[in-house]
Amino acid sequence: MADPHHASDDYVRGSQEISEQESTFDAFVGLTKWGSLIISATLLLLTIWFQPGGGFIPAAISTGVLLAAGFFLLKSSPKAH
Repeated sequence: MADPHHASDDYVRGSQEISEQESTFDAFVGLTKWGSLIISATLLLLTIWFQPGGGFIPAAISTGVLLAAGFFLLKSSPKAH
């Protein structure tokens, strides 16, 4: 029986085009980090707003601070290549 790993010389390691996989991975990472920021901001807003003694104004201020800090910390740096 032939060894399936050496049956064909069509594949050369590192020669396939991977731009679609790279763009899919970049989209997944972007959606993950920005989605996490939106979820955490929503949870913070609702927690401070509806806690006993809380209010909308302190919730909006703290959520705005979280969103501003998250935006600056999560934005992507320019690609090196």
